[in-house]
Amino acid sequence: MSGEPPQIRRRLPCFSPSLPATLKYDGGRRGAILGLFLAGWATRVAADPQFPFKVLMEELVGVTTCVIADMASRPNFGLNELDFVFSTLVVGSILNFVLMYLLTPTVGPYSLGSRVATIMSKGAVGVVVGFAAGFTGTAISNGLIAMRKRMDPAFETPNKAPPMLLNAATWALHMGVSSNLRYQTLNGVEYLLGKVAPAPVFKVSVVALHCMNNMLGGMSFVLLARLTGAQKSDKTATIAKEKERLI
Repeated sequence: MSGEPPQIRRRLPCFSPSLPATLKYDGGRRGAILGLFLAGWATRVAADPQFPFKVLMEELVGVTTCVIADMASRPNFGLNELDFVFSTLVVGSILNFVLMYLLTPTVGPYSLGSRVATIMSKGAVGVVVGFAAGFTGTAISNGLIAMRKRMDPAFETPNKAPPMLLNAATWALHMGVSSNLRYQTLNGVEYLLGKVAPAPVFKVSVVALHCMNNMLGGMSFVLLARLTGAQKSDKTATIAKEKERLI
């Protein structure tokens, strides 16, 4: 018998005997996911030794170009829609890496039939990934804007926050069609360049190709977001309010 009062003994936490096993299982599952990612990375590097350089250029050069193209496609160079631009930056940074990882081949050249099948299958993957990343990125950007409003009640965004589901669906469509076709073409061109071009020429070409690809992607997404209504500019309403205030 313990000398502790009964009420103290009742407050002591009761741990399940299976808890260590549960923690071990969760840790093992995370380790398995990391192991799959590292194995996939290794197979891509084995098939294309320039893969790490391409990913780096995609994240540094590609994302920057995409954001600039996104802003250039908006009125006043996007300065009235910085919330939308920030949302594009967050989602684009996630998706560009995922696209490079998923769409990079792990084996040699494909036949025409297998290439068509790859475009279809990767398009379906792009839809799923685009929706998930679009939803997550929109939630993050909307959450940060909401936090800014709580810290500064006078702060007002120039536009209404994009609807999460509609914006995610727009990203899904963009990823499954536009991004899928562009990146499949990009992979093919880079593969051919890697066979014939010297290393310095190849690297300069990769930078230029990723710039053009992301510029086209940024502009096409803005157009698609306008068409779906996921991102509507309130510039007209803002101008009208300013006129009423001045009058």
